[in-house]
Amino acid sequence: MHLTKEDIHELVHVKRLNIINSITGIKPANLIGTISDDGFPNVAIFSSIIHLGSNPALIGFIIRPTGEVRRDTYNNIMENSYYTINHVHEGFTEKAHLTSAKFPKEDSEFDKCELTEEYLFDFKAPFVKESNVKLGMKFVQSVPIELNGTILVIGEIQHIVLPDEIVTEEGYIDLGQAEDVGISGLNRYYKLEKIGEYPYARPF
Repeated sequence: MHLTKEDIHELVHVKRLNIINSITGIKPANLIGTISDDGFPNVAIFSSIIHLGSNPALIGFIIRPTGEVRRDTYNNIMENSYYTINHVHEGFTEKAHLTSAKFPKEDSEFDKCELTEEYLFDFKAPFVKESNVKLGMKFVQSVPIELNGTILVIGEIQHIVLPDEIVTEEGYIDLGQAEDVGISGLNRYYKLEKIGEYPYARPF
């Protein structure tokens, strides 16, 4: 298959959406947990989590335009600045996927999708109890992307919660042992498996 820019533009909408969402390969599957100032919790699946730096420890994610469609995740973060990022693992991929449905604000995705809210360290936002790797985040910046109206939301890590046994002495996290999964496109989930480890590359 060879597609030019013009070919891509002419594709049926759903096929174009699926191809472009899949073309970047496997992306991390994460649930972002938030709560509104009036007490409504929300959890939603995201595959756009990106590392931005380790000092300070910054993580970003992309959120779609906030125009006519209600974006509870973004609205809640803008209200109180706190949210959580929770890795999805093999044991609850279907429940995690169901959080992408557009539930009314007053309906908790935790309840609807049979996931468990967990509040730790007096942190304002809910963690996902079922997750093995969890981050408590504080909002620091949003960067509008004018080309398509999306927003890069940047947060600084406040808490990291994960099992001791999946962290090596050097600080590497064994995502296979954590049973983490990845997403291709919008709805296809893949297992992660370590296939190699190599030293820092230098010119040769």
